[in-house]
Amino acid sequence: MFLIVGLGNPDKKYEKTRHNIGFDVIDALAERYRIPVTERGQKALVGRGVIEGVRVLLAKPQTYMNLSGDSVSELLRFYKLDPESELLVIFDDISLNPGCIRIRKKGSAGGHNGIKSIIAQIGTQDFMRIKVGVGEKPEGWDLADHVLGRFLPEDRKKAEEAISDAADAAVWMIQGRTDDAMNEYNGKNRSGK
Repeated sequence: MFLIVGLGNPDKKYEKTRHNIGFDVIDALAERYRIPVTERGQKALVGRGVIEGVRVLLAKPQTYMNLSGDSVSELLRFYKLDPESELLVIFDDISLNPGCIRIRKKGSAGGHNGIKSIIAQIGTQDFMRIKVGVGEKPEGWDLADHVLGRFLPEDRKKAEEAISDAADAAVWMIQGRTDDAMNEYNGKNRSGK
């Protein structure tokens, strides 16, 4: 079984914000593969299903971003999954422009509080991830205002393309084709960065 976690904040007021793009990718996978993400457990909304022959859990932590590790660690323990081989986390990245995604097999938190929380709770940074670009904060803006804000219409279109790419990449990754996904998507550059 593979646990695919999209990071975000649970309240309705955060829907479609930059910080919730991980939830948007989970929603795209859920719709594409008809997996309802409605079960409550382990501090998350969870859906169980099959994607291209692989049993999966789709999860949207309901803990708020900075406490994502509480939910992810509980999910891993409850389902007896190995984070290094059975976990994929999808989240926003301000260092990538809207429309871009970047795939990593492992790595540091890179300043992302949700990833910091996961690493602290599960005790390893060796898990796969997909970063979805949301753009740098404008000069003089507070970071929280930027990531909790919504995309401009032209950037939302690019974000929708990135959500689709991230869903495609996730499918490849759970099939053991992470290198193929990295080759396909890490070099794509829709928005000049």
